[in-house]
Amino acid sequence: MGSGAWGTALAKVLAEAGNNVRLWARRPELADEMNRTHLNADYIDGPLPESIRATSDHTEALDGACTVLLAVPSQTLRANLMQWKDALGADATLVSLAKGIELDTLLRMSQVIVQVTGADPSRVAVVTGPNLASEIAQGQPAATVVACSDSGRAVTIQRALSTGYFRPYTNADVIGAEVGGACKNVIALACGMAAGVGLGENTAAAIITRGLAEIMRLGIALGAKPATLAGLAGIGDLVATCTSPHSRNRSFGERLGRGGTMEAALAATGGHVAEGVTSCESVLALASSYDVEMPLTEAVHRVCHKGLSVDEAVALLLGRTTKPE
Repeated sequence: MGSGAWGTALAKVLAEAGNNVRLWARRPELADEMNRTHLNADYIDGPLPESIRATSDHTEALDGACTVLLAVPSQTLRANLMQWKDALGADATLVSLAKGIELDTLLRMSQVIVQVTGADPSRVAVVTGPNLASEIAQGQPAATVVACSDSGRAVTIQRALSTGYFRPYTNADVIGAEVGGACKNVIALACGMAAGVGLGENTAAAIITRGLAEIMRLGIALGAKPATLAGLAGIGDLVATCTSPHSRNRSFGERLGRGGTMEAALAATGGHVAEGVTSCESVLALASSYDVEMPLTEAVHRVCHKGLSVDEAVALLLGRTTKPE
């Protein structure tokens, strides 16, 4: 459900793994184009398997579906689910592909799904990891995490996603998987900002490492397992998003670091807000409610929402009281 870059790339993986795949697109003209040309050129390069059937009718897309992958942005998930919930199968597995914390409620995406649909939490899974859509669409080797409290459902999704180039691992820690995915976009913005002002690899390594420390503090406070955040859903996703030129969050931060305004950075990304710009607000509020200190996240929030310059943010972070690691 969602034909952006990640939704389309994962539909391709599912089809190439031998599944019957329907791909829901918000715009009827895009669904028609994909059925006619087997391309979604605005989002990914290369042809799509002809077995993928696109539609803009959500009831048609969801009819009889045993597994529903939700590939819309985190802040629009609730509104979309409100429209879709009556068409969902009574025992369908609901899989979140969105990475974020909802702004008003401070809920994780799996919690939003449960609240809107009334589904038992055991029916809700999360797919997350170092998964840049453009590379996966090209068939480059990658690994991911399927997190679900129901091990049987996790294994079913794992099998559905397994191809020669895409390797899913199962995990029961939904909280850890979601915290890693939501927070890494914020740290990637910080890495981009640092690169934009001309700082090098030592700085990037420090941001990634201290960023992971922040993510682990918040995750543990929420009930996540440290091992999850030391794995693909945590450090793996963090490294990919912080270092890749294909990462929208890193690129967005880099433009800000070069002195660009939020408006200019937005224009350069075709009006698409990097998820971390919104997430830094909700992640910081969630951390505050648990009395968890997240100085990098706070610095990113002040740059994105309070008018602080990147140079001032760097000075603030370096001026913090020294302490043991």
